[in-house]
Amino acid sequence: MATACIPQITFGFEPKGKPIVATFDQPHASSDGGAVLLKSLDTQLQLTKRLAGCLVDTRQPGKVQHQALELVRQRVFGLACGYADCNDAARLANDAIHKLLLDRDPLAGRALASQPTLSRFENAVGWEPLRDMAHGLADTVIEIQRRRLRGRATRITIDLDPTDDPTHGQQELSFFNGHYDTACYLPIVATVTFNDEPAQFAVAAVLRPGNASATRGARGLLRRLLDKLRAAFRTAMFRVRLDGGFAHPKLFQFLERQQVEYVVAMASNRRLEKRARRLMGKARMQSKATGQTAHLYGETRYAARSWKRKRRVIIKAEVVRHPGRDPKNNPRFVVTNLPDAPETVYRFYCGRGDVENRLKELHHGLELDRTSCHHFLANQFRVLLTLAAYVLFQELRRRAAGTACADAQVTTLRERLLKLAVWVERSVRRIVLHLPVTFPWLPTWRRIARAVGATP
Repeated sequence: MATACIPQITFGFEPKGKPIVATFDQPHASSDGGAVLLKSLDTQLQLTKRLAGCLVDTRQPGKVQHQALELVRQRVFGLACGYADCNDAARLANDAIHKLLLDRDPLAGRALASQPTLSRFENAVGWEPLRDMAHGLADTVIEIQRRRLRGRATRITIDLDPTDDPTHGQQELSFFNGHYDTACYLPIVATVTFNDEPAQFAVAAVLRPGNASATRGARGLLRRLLDKLRAAFRTAMFRVRLDGGFAHPKLFQFLERQQVEYVVAMASNRRLEKRARRLMGKARMQSKATGQTAHLYGETRYAARSWKRKRRVIIKAEVVRHPGRDPKNNPRFVVTNLPDAPETVYRFYCGRGDVENRLKELHHGLELDRTSCHHFLANQFRVLLTLAAYVLFQELRRRAAGTACADAQVTTLRERLLKLAVWVERSVRRIVLHLPVTFPWLPTWRRIARAVGATP
């Protein structure tokens, strides 16, 4: 029974005349019981161990209380569970599950690292360890897919997409960007797609200054990914799919030297609109006759003044109709070296729209834009830790095939599978996690637990 010395809250409603009292008196409990699924995946993939192996620890060994591996795991698992800030460390210091995720005794193990320790850790990482970590993340994702597909893939598509990361303060290399109308960073995220599968797997994330052009760093990132993918999938054909900001002659030349297929959007201009005039006229006639939005596809050979030669440009002549509005002309253009029919090429380009969902997951599910450190490299480190958490979620979603979580996004996976009340009990021989009997997603959770390596 609750007493005055135990924190408690009494509610006003009284079913059957009995007051409802909430007491906070359960030790060794956690609200993140499902995070052991990610721990099991990390043990299989050795992801956090690989990342920590890239770091150079310059601290005095005799004064070190938290090893680099433990700090990496604390940040990655914290991000996965929805704790994006180092400030959250104080609230999680003695959480039984979070200590278990770091391989500490959940009951008697020492507390987790504090916010100052984590902040010093993030700000101490140099450029070379960050480069090695980026390679390690890409290698991990590619190796997972190589094992899954047994090294056989007919076609691999690489998508690059920049996104905005608004900054608020004195972050290094933060600049005002007129397009986004804010001071920001401009990270770029790379995803890979295999054959005709719908799933896109994030494989790299690079933080860039707020005034970076769309193409900054793109060729180097593509070169590294192509080298890694060609080593893992020797018979695959490669395609690169980019939005209009990447339509630059140097990038076209790079892609052609790499002998890859590409589909790159291009902004409209007077010369291209003139080429599309006849097709747009036909689209307007069709739209007027049907009263519906009309799409027609064509192509032309085109070279901008800065190009050394003409390239194939797909034209999408679109007239958009909405009830109560005048018809709107919407011509679109895509530069490509694919030989397929214009409509087929354009529909393939439209497939890159799903990358926006990956960016939303990274932003809203894992707080990719929580780059509040002063130093630029510390913020890049945070971006890589966020990507590491996302890699674990990607693999968790893949293991959830055939369940209600097979297509769930990060926030849904966290809500259904990780945010699970648990009471931790330890005996001489084992640690027991007492989970709710009436958990709504219990059958799904059990199935996924077996898929990530647990045994009945």
